[in-house]
Amino acid sequence: MTQIRIADAARFLGVSDDTVRRWTDNGTLNRSKDVAGRSVVDGLELAQLARKQAVLPQDPSGTGSSARNRFVGLVTEVTADQVMAQVELQCGPYRIVSLMSSEAVRELGLEPGSVATAVVKATTVIVETPQGRSVP
Repeated sequence: MTQIRIADAARFLGVSDDTVRRWTDNGTLNRSKDVAGRSVVDGLELAQLARKQAVLPQDPSGTGSSARNRFVGLVTEVTADQVMAQVELQCGPYRIVSLMSSEAVRELGLEPGSVATAVVKATTVIVETPQGRSVP
C-alpha cells in the first residue's frame, strides 16, 4: 500500500493541506500514521478521489475523436513568424505548448484569451516514478 503524506496529497489534487485534513476529518479520506508518526492517506484511495473529483470543462468543439487526452483551456500566448507558431494554453493546472503552422493559428483564430482544446494522441507516453522507490 502506497502511503502519501497530507501535503503531497494536497499538491497532487491542487487543494490546500487544510482541505485534505477536512476530508480526513469528515471521512472522505481515511487517515493513518506512517512509521515516523506523520499523517498519511492511502494512495489508491487518493487516486479514486482524484478521478471522482476531476471535472473537465465541456469541450466546445463537440467533435468526436478517438483521442482520449483532451485538455480544454485558454490560449495564454501565441508566438509566430511567417511559417511557424508556438501556442501556449493553460488547461487547469497544466501548461500545454503546441508547435504548428502560422497558417493554422490564423485559420483557428487562436489568440490570447481564446478557448481551445489541446488533443494529445501519442503512442509513446513516458511514466516516471520518484527515485529510491522500492518494489515490494
